[in-house]
Amino acid sequence: MTIAYVLINCDLGAEETIMEKLKEIEQVKEVFGTIGTHDMMVKLDAENFEKIREVVSKNIQKIEKIRTISTLIKKDH
Repeated sequence: MTIAYVLINCDLGAEETIMEKLKEIEQVKEVFGTIGTHDMMVKLDAENFEKIREVVSKNIQKIEKIRTISTLIKKDH
């Protein structure tokens, strides 16, 4: 399995709606709001790097009112 964390910035006031949409994605394991540089963080768990990339580009990036996304993929030893 491949684990990734997606840091999201969104339009003001859109956090709850975006969080609900994120929770509908099968590979999303956790979603929570943050204080600081980013508005929320999402934990993804998928079978491989390609699936993570697919979920981010085809699902998460298409959610309305998301402004920016940064994806961090956990490095396996």
